[in-house]
Order: sequence, then C-alpha cells, then structure tokens
Amino acid sequence: MKTIKKIAKVILRFVLGFVAFVLLYIFAAFIFSVWSVKKEAKTSNDVAIYILTNGDHTDIVVPVKNTVTDWSKEISYQNTISRDTTARYLAIGWGDKGFYLNTPTCADLKFSTAFKAAFALSTSAIHTTYYQSMPESNDCKQIMISNEQYKRLIAFVDDSFKRDAAGNVINIKTNANYDKNDAFYEAHRKYNMFYTCNTWANNALKSCGQTACIWTPFDRGIFYHYR
Repeated sequence: MKTIKKIAKVILRFVLGFVAFVLLYIFAAFIFSVWSVKKEAKTSNDVAIYILTNGDHTDIVVPVKNTVTDWSKEISYQNTISRDTTARYLAIGWGDKGFYLNTPTCADLKFSTAFKAAFALSTSAIHTTYYQSMPESNDCKQIMISNEQYKRLIAFVDDSFKRDAAGNVINIKTNANYDKNDAFYEAHRKYNMFYTCNTWANNALKSCGQTACIWTPFDRGIFYHYR
C-alpha cells in the first residue's frame, strides 16, 4: 500500500510539474511575443520582402532577382517539379526535417515526430517555394527594407543552409513536395520548443532591422506586430 502511495505521489508531482511548465511556456511566449524589437529608423525603401503564414508556420518571402542578388542561382528552379523559371518571388522557411517531409497535414502528425522535434532529436531543413505573385492579406504582409538591410537578411538565410564540400546548398531529394514549385534543402541547427520555425523567421526579421518579437515560438507573435 505504501509503495502504491509513493508511486501515486511521484506521478502527481510529474503531472503538476508538466502542467506548470506548459503554463509557464505559454505565458513566456505571450509576454515575449508582445514585447517587441523596434524597426531601425531612417532607412530607405529599396526592397519589398514579405512575411507569409499558413496559420502555423511563417516564411520569409524575397524577390527572386534584383540588383542585390539572384536566389535562383543557388535555389535552382530545376529542383522543383515544375521547373518554372518565370516565378518572381521565393518563400523561404526553416523547420524540423521530420515535420517537413513526413507531416504534409496536421492529421499526419505522429507522436514520435512531434516528440523528436520538441526535444531537438531530429535534424532541420529549409523549405523553399516559388510564387508568381504575392498578394497582401492578413496572412501576407509586405515590409520595405533598404539594400543594406537586405544584404543582412541574405547573410542570415545563407548561414542557415548546410553546404557540401564545394560550398553548394544540399537539395533533399524527396517525393514529399507540397506542390510543383517547392524544394527542400539541408539546414543547420535543430528545431526544438524554444527555437521553432517561427523563431527562425522572427530572427530573420531581427537580422535586417525590422519590427520583431523579443522571442516567439508561434506565427501569431510575429503577425501581431504587423496587423
């Protein structure tokens, strides 16, 4: 009987500890999402970038080509199914490789995938998608930045790609494409509950001097400052 009571106490403490951790996590996510890093002042409006969400995940969208860079030289059109070279915009997102390749919808999410992602037990990937147009909406917001800020954003994204011995980005060959215009690439860092796909996108905004959260694991934190 005493043994059963001890086990029950241990289980109760674990459950209470877990609930307390979840509540603290949500509270911290709320506070640090509302608390913002302000946009750099007095800069020129040279380049239009976008933040784009599907309701859970945030992408950073950039022009495929301009006077600063041509993304298609590394993120080749040939790595997509369509191989359409007329696209004008490139959406870039970072995330857990297991989520990207094995979870096309929320209904496909497995406990093992979520557990590995939450506790940094998996690897990461970059997902890129080419678009013809980028209409603004509640889920897509335009941000004007200077050429100098754009160069810093490019450097941030470049540092997120894993590269081969020749310095080239590493395309992940897969049939898990979301549509005909996307591709996956190997990436640095590991996804976890404190560094999510939205944390990466938020840090991308910070890198180029734009309004961002102090920290956020959720897309809502980012878009709160742009709605």
